[in-house]
Amino acid sequence: MSMAMIGLLAGMALGFAGYFGGFGAFLLVAALGAVGFVAGRFLDGDLEPGDLLRGRDRDDRRR
Repeated sequence: MSMAMIGLLAGMALGFAGYFGGFGAFLLVAALGAVGFVAGRFLDGDLEPGDLLRGRDRDDRRR
C-alpha cells in the first residue's frame, strides 16, 4: 500500500472521528494512530527502543 493511500485512510478516519465524535474523539484517534505508527516502525525493525529515550549528544548535531 502506498504512503498516499495510508495518508488518505488516516485522514478519513480522523475526519469521521471529528465529525461523529467531536474534538475529543479526533484527538483520541490521532494519539492512537501515532502510537500504532511507532509500534509498526518498531516491529518492522526501522526503530530501536533506545531511539525514543536517548537524548542527542552535541557531537551528533555536528555530523
